[in-house]
Amino acid sequence: MSQRVLITAGAGGIGLAIAKAFVANGARVHIADVNAEAVAAIVAENENITGSVGDISKAEDLEVLFKDIEEQLGGLDVLVNNAGIAGATAPANDYPIDTWAAVVNINLTGTLMVTQRAIPLLKESDAGSILVMSSLAGRFGYPNRIAYATTKWGLVGFAKTLALELGDFGITANTIHPGAVEGPRMGSVLAGRAEANGTTVEEETNKALDNQSIRKFIDPNDIAQLALFLAGPHARTISGQMFPIDGDSKHS
Repeated sequence: MSQRVLITAGAGGIGLAIAKAFVANGARVHIADVNAEAVAAIVAENENITGSVGDISKAEDLEVLFKDIEEQLGGLDVLVNNAGIAGATAPANDYPIDTWAAVVNINLTGTLMVTQRAIPLLKESDAGSILVMSSLAGRFGYPNRIAYATTKWGLVGFAKTLALELGDFGITANTIHPGAVEGPRMGSVLAGRAEANGTTVEEETNKALDNQSIRKFIDPNDIAQLALFLAGPHARTISGQMFPIDGDSKHS
């Protein structure tokens, strides 16, 4: 029987790479995303991907999402908690409290709300898996990004607690910690740094890669393959663990 997979923020970036990897492995995937146009385009292009539009921190949107999952998948084997926002860039003493609340609301509270709805379905699976997308910032401090780092660290405790609570049901829970991921978003970050520092994009790229033992930005498809393994048959006794995929980064 093919796996039934829910991926939050699955309409782009890492989430979409994970969705495509699961489909290529024979799974049926349901994506949830706030970007309605992206969801529609992806569903139209992939017969094994269905989708819902909504905000994971809103109970009414989750009501629709899980109704759609029941109709489209008829159950759930894998939950990929990928949704998250970065928040502001500011020192802790100046960090806007409304932005702090927004980051916590999506990254922690929203993730909990999705997981609460998914757990009864995962308990019915023969091999349930929960994957939580943390970050390099969930292993180190991150200057001027205190809300992001705090929530990404919080997700580690979240997954470890789920592993303890759900182990008796055969459900695994692990965190994935990507470093600098190649793609348009990373390009924009490097361009912003160059403008702020009066340097070139090439100089900022070299500085970023100097932080890694492996001087290469992370391929989203490699993250997807890690997710596929952790939700697969050879990882049924791997739970409560942190999986960095960051070129052996030294700090955020």
